[in-house]
Amino acid sequence: MLNMADGLARLGALAENPVVRTLADAFQAAGFDLAVVGGPVRDALLGRATNDLDFTTNALPDDILRIVKPVSTAQWDIGRAFGTIGARVQGEQVEITTYRADSYDGVTRKPTVEFGDTIDADLVRRDFRVNAMALQVPAVKLIDPTGGVEDLVAGVLQTPADPAVSFGDDPLRMLRAARFSAQLGFRIEDATTDAIAQLRETLGIVSPERVQSELVRLLQTDDPVRGIRVLVDTGLIDEFLPEVSALRLEVDEHHHHKDVYEHSLTVLRQAIELERSRHPGEKPDVALRLAALLHDIGKPRTRKLEDGGAVTFHHHDVVGCRMARKRMQALRFDTATTDAVATLIELHLRFFGYSEGAWTDSAVRRYVRDAGDELERLHILTRADVTTRNKRKAQRLAAAYDDIESRITALREKEELDSIRPELDGNRIQQVLGIAPGREVGEAYRFLLDLRLDEGVIGTDAAEQRLRDWWAARA
Repeated sequence: MLNMADGLARLGALAENPVVRTLADAFQAAGFDLAVVGGPVRDALLGRATNDLDFTTNALPDDILRIVKPVSTAQWDIGRAFGTIGARVQGEQVEITTYRADSYDGVTRKPTVEFGDTIDADLVRRDFRVNAMALQVPAVKLIDPTGGVEDLVAGVLQTPADPAVSFGDDPLRMLRAARFSAQLGFRIEDATTDAIAQLRETLGIVSPERVQSELVRLLQTDDPVRGIRVLVDTGLIDEFLPEVSALRLEVDEHHHHKDVYEHSLTVLRQAIELERSRHPGEKPDVALRLAALLHDIGKPRTRKLEDGGAVTFHHHDVVGCRMARKRMQALRFDTATTDAVATLIELHLRFFGYSEGAWTDSAVRRYVRDAGDELERLHILTRADVTTRNKRKAQRLAAAYDDIESRITALREKEELDSIRPELDGNRIQQVLGIAPGREVGEAYRFLLDLRLDEGVIGTDAAEQRLRDWWAARA
């Protein structure tokens, strides 16, 4: 619950922030108004950490640039056409934007830029009422023309204007609604939710890069599950990630299986808990969270109803890997993140054979080799994938994974598990066999790698003899 007395005290502290104070004094001396706007004001009232500082002013871009130059170490005007000037003040990056009164054509997200005359008109055109507040400085005056404080008290998200108009102007705001719901723990007002469901197809005018950016920011929140439910319940997720809503498989009276959608959300939540406990203080791991959400997306395509009521999903790991890679490429994810998520989905079932019978050292080495740089994420995903309510089964699986991690640690102490290579390189293979570079060198290298994985370190002399034996048998 928002305590207004505490909130106002925090606004006073925000106004005394050295960066805010420096800019406030500079704009006041030049005869212009200045206000901190949006997220910093909202977060100060809620007692949340304030990160990036955004300002709005009645000064035009040229005036802004002139005012900030003496009090900043760097300036950039890449957003000048939209009224925005960036600067680095006392080591912090800030953005200062002229009051806006834009209009939209409904065809693209790009507005017809028009500078406004008043701060109230500027605030009314923003995405949500909780973000449509400003703190005028140095006067320390809260400006709230749309009722943002009331929404903070109620824990609700709604648009300053008619939601159909607001989302029609900029469909990306629908994704932001899901993200802010997760970030703040707020519910979305009914008319706003209805508008998202009705206008979801307009998201098509938003670039894949911007959609991806909002999805990433949602996944970085403390409780992305809340936002994902908003996306699925409104149907908005079908416009860019339909594989998630497809997890809501129907269960008939003759065939029963775990609710794959709810299971996936539980895995995501458990993966986040493990991520925090194993790596406290580190940034949210987007690749891990994506893999947790998408690890079972191959199940709808591979589901087979068997006689007797059984349901199978054979090879859903391989199918899901391909599906995830294709979808992430469509959303313009970088190659490293895409590869990481695809690898985790492909390998997420590998461990469950271990719990049925102890692996050889060779199998453990191959597990590490196949996971590569994703081994720690695979540890977390595999543990998070246990959602059974059977406590005895859950304890057995946890103990089995404790065992495999301890075996990996033990093998690491004896061998270079993280960089397993044959004991002979390509040049030595050519010397031992008396062959030139070519396909046969690659075949010999793979033979020696399998030997290394199966038997560990045997020494270069033994490796050379085994290579000669293999070559002779091959010939």
